[in-house]
Amino acid sequence: MTADVVVAGAGAGGLACAHALGALGLRVLVLDRQRAPASIAKGEILQPETVRILDSWGALDALRATGARPVGRLAIRDAHGEPLLCLDYAGLPGAYRQILCADYGDLRAVLTDRLPAGVEVRWGVRVTGVRRDHDGRIDGVRVVADGAERDIAAPLVVAADGMSSPLRRAAGIGVERREYPHGLVAFDVDGAEVADEVSAYRTARGLCLVYPLPGGRCRLYVQVTPDEFRGRVDLDAWCGRLLADVPAISPLEPAVRASLHRRQLLAVYRLRSARLAAPGLALAGEAAHAVHPMAAQGVNSSLGDAETLAACLAAEGGAPEPAAVDRALRAFEAARRPRLDHVATVSHNASRMITAVSGLPKLLGARMMRRTAANPRLLGLTAGNLSGTDVRPLSAVDRLYQLGLLADRHAHTPSPPVPSESER
Repeated sequence: MTADVVVAGAGAGGLACAHALGALGLRVLVLDRQRAPASIAKGEILQPETVRILDSWGALDALRATGARPVGRLAIRDAHGEPLLCLDYAGLPGAYRQILCADYGDLRAVLTDRLPAGVEVRWGVRVTGVRRDHDGRIDGVRVVADGAERDIAAPLVVAADGMSSPLRRAAGIGVERREYPHGLVAFDVDGAEVADEVSAYRTARGLCLVYPLPGGRCRLYVQVTPDEFRGRVDLDAWCGRLLADVPAISPLEPAVRASLHRRQLLAVYRLRSARLAAPGLALAGEAAHAVHPMAAQGVNSSLGDAETLAACLAAEGGAPEPAAVDRALRAFEAARRPRLDHVATVSHNASRMITAVSGLPKLLGARMMRRTAANPRLLGLTAGNLSGTDVRPLSAVDRLYQLGLLADRHAHTPSPPVPSESER
């Protein structure tokens, strides 16, 4: 069996890579160990830069047709709903100035339905390792399907097989993985209309995140301690404590109580691979990077990986020749690493401001939010960074402004936007 590209993993990141590479005319084989797509609470907040990518692939209208909810604001509020820091996306540069809140399953389905003709998806195939040529270059994968082992040759392999990535391990690429000292419990709340806003509540228990979903539903994430759901838990009593901790969500009480049995308990990690590529292999999505869900960057970075990988290969003529592929992979590493490191820093800093529940981190988080909220220039920079449309890392001096250690004379003078990746 042969292909031009083998993609391990049929999540949104893997399907995005298959779409972008298949659009170059390559024969792409997508393999996933699951027998069918699994339902999971993830990848539902699509930032404006991701909306742009989907539009460029001709998938945006189809995703909107699923009932995906446009949202123009991301707000951090206190437990009673009073605003602490609000990011209004209407002032972003370019044509894409809204978040789109969509079902992850709908996103995967839309990407699958629009895969180019040369792309094939096979379920129930477990990728167990890599093939190598006589020079040690990765030139395919080893798989188990229907109880039989076999090799599949391909000049390019894309590992989009998640945080535990067997392909990443087989390629010998190291990873730095850190677990946050808290988890999240996710609820799919039915029959609960909420505002067209991503609302992050900063409370005594940490983060409480609410945003709309299609079909009159909303997603509710609640920060929990590692042992909060161990053993038998009185869910009604737990819900009562949650509502007491976060009075702002009390209008959702009947719907939240009705959804308690549909909870998903999630561990939360930061992950950074030592490399994004090796000869013959690219890492994409959570195989290469993972950040705290609060900043809503995970699936957005995955689609950015796909677009950049395809652009680097197209710059080499799009031919599946090993030498051209490896040059493209080096360009992919050089282009994506700074962007992903920036996303990781932004996500970690944003999450710490809200999830810290005691001590100096909590005090510093509150101070940084107040100073940022009072500084229109910093608000604009933060919105541009989170949205992906105007990415400019905050400087060390900006951090001093956030902490109130320096006065920003240019606080009310917005910085001129930089060209987007598509404009460049």
